[in-house]
Amino acid sequence: MHGFHQGQPVVGDLISTMSPNVILLQEHWLTPANLYCFDKHFPDFFSFGCSAMIKSVESGMLRGRPFGGVITLINNNLRKFAVTVKCDERFTVVKIGDLLIINAYFPCAGTSNRLTICEDLLLEFQSFYESFSDCKCILVGDFNCNLDGNDPVAQRINTFY
Repeated sequence: MHGFHQGQPVVGDLISTMSPNVILLQEHWLTPANLYCFDKHFPDFFSFGCSAMIKSVESGMLRGRPFGGVITLINNNLRKFAVTVKCDERFTVVKIGDLLIINAYFPCAGTSNRLTICEDLLLEFQSFYESFSDCKCILVGDFNCNLDGNDPVAQRINTFY
Protein backbone atom coordinates (compact mmCIF):
# COMPACT_ATOMS: atom_id res chain seq x y z
CA MET A 1 0.00 0.00 0.00
CA HIS A 2 2.91 2.35 0.77
CA GLY A 3 0.80 4.52 3.04
CA PHE A 4 -2.97 4.70 3.41
CA HIS A 5 -3.35 8.10 1.75
CA GLN A 6 -1.29 7.07 -1.28
CA GLY A 7 -2.95 3.66 -1.61
CA GLN A 8 -6.56 4.55 -0.80
CA PRO A 9 -7.45 5.72 -4.35
CA VAL A 10 -6.00 2.52 -5.83
CA VAL A 11 -7.94 0.34 -3.39
CA GLY A 12 -11.09 2.32 -4.21
CA ASP A 13 -10.55 1.72 -7.93
CA LEU A 14 -9.89 -1.97 -7.29
CA ILE A 15 -13.17 -2.26 -5.39
CA SER A 16 -15.19 -0.46 -8.06
CA THR A 17 -13.72 -2.40 -10.99
CA MET A 18 -13.06 -5.88 -9.57
CA SER A 19 -15.57 -6.22 -6.68
CA PRO A 20 -13.23 -8.34 -4.53
CA ASN A 21 -14.45 -10.15 -1.43
CA VAL A 22 -11.14 -9.90 0.43
CA ILE A 23 -8.35 -7.33 0.16
CA LEU A 24 -5.02 -7.92 1.89
CA LEU A 25 -2.89 -4.84 2.52
CA GLN A 26 0.50 -4.19 4.05
CA GLU A 27 2.31 -0.95 4.95
CA HIS A 28 -0.71 1.24 5.58
CA TRP A 29 1.40 3.35 7.98
CA LEU A 30 -1.57 4.44 10.10
CA THR A 31 -1.38 5.08 13.82
CA PRO A 32 -3.87 3.22 16.03
CA ALA A 33 -6.05 6.35 16.25
CA ASN A 34 -6.35 6.51 12.45
CA LEU A 35 -7.30 2.92 11.67
CA TYR A 36 -10.92 4.11 11.39
CA CYS A 37 -9.96 5.45 7.94
CA PHE A 38 -10.47 1.99 6.45
CA ASP A 39 -14.06 1.80 7.70
CA LYS A 40 -14.73 5.39 6.63
CA HIS A 41 -13.37 5.04 3.09
CA PHE A 42 -14.46 1.45 2.42
CA PRO A 43 -17.91 1.12 4.05
CA ASP A 44 -18.76 -2.12 2.20
CA PHE A 45 -15.88 -3.85 4.00
CA PHE A 46 -15.04 -4.52 7.60
CA SER A 47 -11.40 -4.24 8.51
CA PHE A 48 -9.23 -6.43 10.66
CA GLY A 49 -5.72 -5.33 11.47
CA CYS A 50 -3.56 -3.15 13.63
CA SER A 51 -0.94 -0.48 13.51
CA ALA A 52 2.77 -1.22 13.57
CA MET A 53 3.33 2.19 15.15
CA ILE A 54 1.91 1.51 18.62
CA LYS A 55 5.30 1.65 20.35
CA SER A 56 6.28 4.79 18.41
CA VAL A 57 3.07 6.57 19.39
CA GLU A 58 3.37 5.50 23.04
CA SER A 59 6.89 6.90 23.27
CA GLY A 60 5.86 10.45 22.34
CA MET A 61 5.91 12.60 19.24
CA LEU A 62 6.34 10.70 15.98
CA ARG A 63 9.73 11.12 14.34
CA GLY A 64 11.15 9.60 11.20
CA ARG A 65 9.29 7.83 8.48
CA PRO A 66 6.18 5.75 9.18
CA PHE A 67 6.34 2.01 8.69
CA GLY A 68 4.41 -1.24 8.63
CA GLY A 69 0.87 -2.12 9.44
CA VAL A 70 -1.14 -5.03 8.10
CA ILE A 71 -4.88 -5.00 7.50
CA THR A 72 -7.38 -7.36 5.92
CA LEU A 73 -10.58 -5.96 4.40
CA ILE A 74 -13.48 -8.40 4.14
CA ASN A 75 -16.66 -7.69 2.23
CA ASN A 76 -19.59 -7.20 4.61
CA ASN A 77 -21.43 -10.00 2.74
CA LEU A 78 -18.94 -12.47 4.25
CA ARG A 79 -19.13 -11.14 7.82
CA LYS A 80 -21.19 -14.09 9.07
CA PHE A 81 -18.62 -16.55 7.66
CA ALA A 82 -15.53 -14.71 8.90
CA VAL A 83 -13.70 -15.39 12.13
CA THR A 84 -10.82 -13.23 13.20
CA VAL A 85 -8.11 -15.48 14.59
CA LYS A 86 -5.18 -13.21 15.44
CA CYS A 87 -3.86 -9.74 14.79
CA ASP A 88 -0.25 -8.71 15.24
CA GLU A 89 1.71 -5.75 13.93
CA ARG A 90 3.28 -8.07 11.33
CA PHE A 91 0.30 -10.24 10.38
CA THR A 92 -3.41 -10.94 10.51
CA VAL A 93 -5.06 -14.36 10.44
CA VAL A 94 -8.67 -14.64 9.32
CA LYS A 95 -10.80 -17.73 8.74
CA ILE A 96 -13.53 -17.42 6.12
CA GLY A 97 -15.48 -20.64 5.79
CA ASP A 98 -12.86 -23.35 5.27
CA LEU A 99 -10.15 -20.91 4.17
CA LEU A 100 -7.46 -19.65 6.54
CA ILE A 101 -5.84 -16.46 5.25
CA ILE A 102 -2.55 -15.24 6.69
CA ASN A 103 -1.68 -11.70 5.61
CA ALA A 104 1.96 -10.98 6.53
CA TYR A 105 4.54 -8.23 6.42
CA PHE A 106 8.06 -9.62 6.71
CA PRO A 107 11.02 -7.49 7.84
CA CYS A 108 13.01 -5.72 5.16
CA ALA A 109 16.69 -6.25 4.41
CA GLY A 110 18.84 -4.51 6.96
CA THR A 111 16.53 -5.30 9.87
CA SER A 112 18.57 -6.69 12.75
CA ASN A 113 17.74 -10.34 13.44
CA ARG A 114 15.76 -10.47 10.18
CA LEU A 115 16.11 -14.22 9.70
CA THR A 116 15.18 -14.89 13.32
CA ILE A 117 12.07 -12.71 13.02
CA CYS A 118 11.10 -14.57 9.84
CA GLU A 119 11.68 -17.95 11.48
CA ASP A 120 9.48 -16.89 14.42
CA LEU A 121 6.73 -15.71 12.08
CA LEU A 122 6.78 -18.94 10.10
CA LEU A 123 6.70 -21.02 13.28
CA GLU A 124 3.64 -19.11 14.42
CA PHE A 125 2.03 -19.53 10.99
CA GLN A 126 2.74 -23.26 11.17
CA SER A 127 0.87 -23.43 14.46
CA PHE A 128 -2.18 -21.80 12.85
CA TYR A 129 -1.93 -24.21 9.95
CA GLU A 130 -1.90 -27.14 12.38
CA SER A 131 -4.72 -25.72 14.55
CA PHE A 132 -6.92 -25.28 11.49
CA SER A 133 -5.89 -28.45 9.66
CA ASP A 134 -9.41 -28.80 8.23
CA CYS A 135 -8.90 -25.54 6.29
CA LYS A 136 -7.08 -24.61 3.14
CA CYS A 137 -4.35 -22.13 4.05
CA ILE A 138 -3.13 -19.14 2.07
CA LEU A 139 -0.04 -17.17 3.09
CA VAL A 140 0.18 -13.82 1.32
CA GLY A 141 1.84 -10.52 1.91
CA ASP A 142 4.97 -8.50 1.52
CA PHE A 143 7.84 -10.93 1.95
CA ASN A 144 10.44 -8.20 1.37
CA CYS A 145 12.63 -10.53 -0.65
CA ASN A 146 12.89 -12.07 -4.09
CA LEU A 147 11.37 -15.52 -3.62
CA ASP A 148 13.39 -16.75 -6.63
CA GLY A 149 16.67 -15.57 -5.08
CA ASN A 150 19.26 -17.04 -2.75
CA ASP A 151 18.40 -14.81 0.18
CA PRO A 152 18.20 -16.94 3.38
CA VAL A 153 14.75 -15.49 4.10
CA ALA A 154 13.51 -16.43 0.62
CA GLN A 155 14.92 -19.92 1.02
CA ARG A 156 13.17 -20.35 4.37
CA ILE A 157 9.84 -19.04 3.06
CA ASN A 158 10.07 -21.40 0.09
CA THR A 159 10.43 -24.38 2.43
CA PHE A 160 7.45 -23.36 4.56
CA TYR A 161 4.70 -26.00 5.03
